[in-house]
Amino acid sequence: MPMLKYVLVLLLTLFSSTVVVADILLESDVEVPIDRYSGTGQDLVLWLPSEAGDHETYRTTAQALAAQGTEVWFADLLSAWFLSAAGSSLENLPPDAIAELIEKTLQQSGKRVYLMASGRGAIPLLRAARQWQLKYPGQQPLAGVILVSPNLFVRTPEPGMDGELLPIVSATNLPVYIIQPDKSPWYWQLKRTVPALEISGSTVFARYLENVRDRFYYRPDATPAEQARSNQLPGIIVSGLKLLKSSAQQERRASHNYTRAAPVAEGKPERSLRPYRGRPQPPLLNLPDLDNQQHNLADYRGQVVLVNFWASWCPPCVHEMPSMQNLQDHFAGQPFTILAVNMAEEPTAIKRFLRDDVKVSFTILQDADGSTLNRWKVFAYPTSYLIGRDGTIKYALFGAIDWDTPDVMSIVNNLLANQ
Repeated sequence: MPMLKYVLVLLLTLFSSTVVVADILLESDVEVPIDRYSGTGQDLVLWLPSEAGDHETYRTTAQALAAQGTEVWFADLLSAWFLSAAGSSLENLPPDAIAELIEKTLQQSGKRVYLMASGRGAIPLLRAARQWQLKYPGQQPLAGVILVSPNLFVRTPEPGMDGELLPIVSATNLPVYIIQPDKSPWYWQLKRTVPALEISGSTVFARYLENVRDRFYYRPDATPAEQARSNQLPGIIVSGLKLLKSSAQQERRASHNYTRAAPVAEGKPERSLRPYRGRPQPPLLNLPDLDNQQHNLADYRGQVVLVNFWASWCPPCVHEMPSMQNLQDHFAGQPFTILAVNMAEEPTAIKRFLRDDVKVSFTILQDADGSTLNRWKVFAYPTSYLIGRDGTIKYALFGAIDWDTPDVMSIVNNLLANQ
């Protein structure tokens, strides 16, 4: 019986969520390919691409949503404009044209339309939604916006600097439902993102997903917890639709007071220690290690200290840890210390990782509530600060490097020589 039940559910899903590929022709003569997953209900999700492009998991999720009654139209905007899957490509998507696509989706479907995107795909979505409000006033209102782990900042700032939210964030007034994994840099930025979205009148709902990373629903290295959440994603989206529906009854007019940010040049930032340009006095750092012994950075004055923010679920963090151990071994017996601040993982998980995956002897500190991470304005993982013997920050970088290179050792030697 269990096998028969599984087969029946599978057949029901296949027959109730047949995909039809049909283009929508825009006034500019651009044809946008639309994968349409028919649903029997009155809700339709217009899913826009992210910087990751198209993935098979999108289809699986769309089929599951359609089987539950929610229609899904996946708009292949990147193909329509002959763009590659990259964050810079999303900057080239014209808001006017996508606004027209939204209007034609409303007209052709006759359903309640929700917009959905993830990552940097949230940016062209919000811009197009605002443009639709301006271009088609008085129309049936959009039902809301679903954003999966949205990255709404202009760029990743230099270590210690404040990140700048894009102007479209505070110019948005549609209801927004955010699905946010907790193993993500954007989880820690929601305290800024949500109030910014609310400035112009957006009602914002947030659903936090524990123990999963960004892109959890299409990661090739997905953990069992991430695979389970991926299976639950259609239900999570449906829950969001119900919340958005309750806030989408009235028409919301977009403000004309908005200036689009200049495009940001995309490219791989230089991965090297660079002189620190922020406030040299380090923020408070007073945390317990894995044996619950307290460590106050102020007590390390007179030593060169490498403060490193990391997580076991961050591949670049893991990659650089052996070279950090080599650096510590090289300067053994000298006033040099590494304080590696783990970002809010459970002590048992940290200990298991250090036992099974990477063996290091430098000090691991626990930032259980992320308060130290926020004080140090950490946006990217890993982020590192090199502190001189006078207690001030001398060098910093975000991203992983090899710490046992001659260049890095030369910098540490120079700091050791200068008291």
